[in-house]
Amino acid sequence: MNIGQAAAASGVSAKMIRNYEEGGLLPAAKRTDSGYRQYGAADVETLRFIRHARDLGFTLQTVGQLVSLWHDRSRPSREVKALALQHIHELDKKAKELLAIKATLEHLVDGCRGDDRPECPIIDSLASEMVPGASHACGSHLLHIGAGRRS
Repeated sequence: MNIGQAAAASGVSAKMIRNYEEGGLLPAAKRTDSGYRQYGAADVETLRFIRHARDLGFTLQTVGQLVSLWHDRSRPSREVKALALQHIHELDKKAKELLAIKATLEHLVDGCRGDDRPECPIIDSLASEMVPGASHACGSHLLHIGAGRRS
């Protein structure tokens, strides 16, 4: 099957299939005489496996390890479990960071009157000095609670 058919069968976009090939998660596809990629049932199974692992939030590096373990029928399950437990630890850390951000925002929202006046502790806090806190994709900051706050 061609890349479009493999994408439809696996639920992985053609762009991501190319990415996974380039990154070594998926073996390089066989090519037709005219250069088009060709995939088989085993490739689609691997793509589904990758998609399921990514849906659970595993990094590409860990997905690569999981794919290797999946293909190794003599693998020790403790290695798979260790990867999953490490991921749970990382998810717990992220969840705590998100809850801290949520608590900060709730505090700011509670302090905002939300009326027709321009005074707003949410805006004041966003404009004030930031303090280190939760790390997330855009940086490592939590809003400084109460800085420049007006009632």
